[in-house]
Amino acid sequence: MASLELEAGCGAVPAESSNEIKHRRKKIRKKKSKNGAFHYLPKFRCFSLKSETTDGKGNFDMEVEDEAGRKMNPTHLIIMVNGLVGSAEDWRYAATQFLRRYPEDVVVHCSECNCSTLTFDGVDVMGDRLAEEVKSVTKRHRSVEKISFVGHSLGGLIARYAIGKLYERDDSRALSKENGECRSNRFEDLWLEQEVRGKIAGLKPVNFITSATPHLGSRGHKQVPVFCGFQILEKLAARTSWCLGRTGRHLFLTDKDNGKPPLLLQMVDDSEDLKFLSALKSFRRHVAYANVRFDHLAGWSTSSIRRKKELPKLKHLSRDDKYPHIVNVETIDTASTQEEVSLEDKVNIDFEEEMIRGLTKVSWERIDVNFSGSRQKYLAHSTIQVKTYWIHSDGGDVIQHMVDNFLV
Repeated sequence: MASLELEAGCGAVPAESSNEIKHRRKKIRKKKSKNGAFHYLPKFRCFSLKSETTDGKGNFDMEVEDEAGRKMNPTHLIIMVNGLVGSAEDWRYAATQFLRRYPEDVVVHCSECNCSTLTFDGVDVMGDRLAEEVKSVTKRHRSVEKISFVGHSLGGLIARYAIGKLYERDDSRALSKENGECRSNRFEDLWLEQEVRGKIAGLKPVNFITSATPHLGSRGHKQVPVFCGFQILEKLAARTSWCLGRTGRHLFLTDKDNGKPPLLLQMVDDSEDLKFLSALKSFRRHVAYANVRFDHLAGWSTSSIRRKKELPKLKHLSRDDKYPHIVNVETIDTASTQEEVSLEDKVNIDFEEEMIRGLTKVSWERIDVNFSGSRQKYLAHSTIQVKTYWIHSDGGDVIQHMVDNFLV
């Protein structure tokens, strides 16, 4: 991996050599197995689920082989990104479910380039690493044509930064649209009417999914429930955010590199070098899974990209028979949202409001999750991901909902 030095309009970051990163990863994984990957999963149907270690750095791909040991030719690459102090292993359960449902269509890459204490390095540095990792993965899987991202917690922010780095405007589509090229697929027509879509790492972007991701940061406004809304604790957390490295400053919006706005604020729009908003718009689906209660790290508002007054009343939420912990599903209308905010006074808008306005320029499916009644409810932040099955298994229906509604 090349040395990391990020400028790109988001503040310079000291370069870190590949040897230094490799040494840090080695220390982090010293208790892991030699290969850093799990080698066997039971057979199902007429396929065998496999994983392979590709670079000795802990990254692994999960894909399906037939009984003769022949690999499929999947066309859809799914990138799964872990959260703070996490690892690729956190996605073992979810990745398995995707492959069980779509064995011939997808290959799942569980990213490990930002694991454990490497997650303290800052959203920009981690996003840059992920972008480079995605490029290397696409070179290994020549059959893939489409790409989707699934991020948990901080992983959702890392993915949002990475797609800004990987975004490429699709000029061929722009030309065909200008020439009035006729298309028979009505859904495709409606999709292209919104905006000429770009590509991510040369692939067609499809699903962008986050779960318990603090899209609006963790600063004030009861965004971190563990502080119980006490302003003194929220202010103290912001002042001590340096304990989590550059990542902490990004989450609490206390970073002001070279006098520029906080990074998360920059990430809701396009800049000269990084097209964050255009990259997000290029995906066909945008989905935000959010814990209604019991998530002590990422509040309902920041995870679902809502203003406090927009949160549904708890008494109006009802459980789904098939997915018992899914209590509300809604899709925002970007047109009505923009019309509503345009009537408001645009003076003295705070960071949170500005981020909401930027992110809701794209349509989001908001999936509200409630683990009330579950013995694992106080672990909701990890249960929504099924981070470790024997501890967080109650989140299995949430993962199943994600799989069932996934656009292949």
